[in-house]
Amino acid sequence: MGRETANRLRGDGHAVIGVDLKDADIVADLSTPRGRQEAADGVLEASGGKLEGAVLAAGLGPSPGRDRSRQIAQVNYLGVVELLVAWRSALSGGAVRSVRLFGAAAPTMMYAASKIAVSRWVRRHAVLPEWAGAGVRLNAIAPGAIMTPLLEEQLSSPMQAKAVRSFPVPVGGFGDVGHVADWMCFMLSDSADFLCGSVVCVDGGTDALFRADDWPRPVPARRLLGYLRRFRS
Repeated sequence: MGRETANRLRGDGHAVIGVDLKDADIVADLSTPRGRQEAADGVLEASGGKLEGAVLAAGLGPSPGRDRSRQIAQVNYLGVVELLVAWRSALSGGAVRSVRLFGAAAPTMMYAASKIAVSRWVRRHAVLPEWAGAGVRLNAIAPGAIMTPLLEEQLSSPMQAKAVRSFPVPVGGFGDVGHVADWMCFMLSDSADFLCGSVVCVDGGTDALFRADDWPRPVPARRLLGYLRRFRS
């Protein structure tokens, strides 16, 4: 999905600095503190300290026969948050142990937890003065079952393939990386200037199926009055 987005941006004439384990402008391993620092510093140096936008698309998922829960947390969460924090000025001008209780399901649980953590981080930080107040819009895309190398790897395992194919997608089938790339490019465009703190589900209706009544939730009256008093003052 990230590669497709980068290709489209380059095709539209934008300068793109890619970060990956190999064959990229900045080669770095986001699963390690040193790698994340190298990625952050390398992009800042290559961009001259100024970025018009950032797409944090690197990610790991559960794989057949391998428990890489720690790596999933490092890449999917810290690989997003630490880089965004390091690039904020350029853009503006113990959980691993707990999932061992799930045994063989630990990588899957960690994958889901890492994505929820990113969504929460985006929602909580997007509205703060140092982000929205500085003209930086933070938004997240929540892809569903998209046909990527990760999904292909899961489909190659009979046990995982059964679970993947039973996963409900109301519109049917799997999504294409182009569907997500379209949204990424939109979020980087001027048309998304009023989009802030949003988590957009590009999932064929899966989230709506599972959580039809969970959103939007009413804001408690006491909390709403507190916001109004603060704005009036």
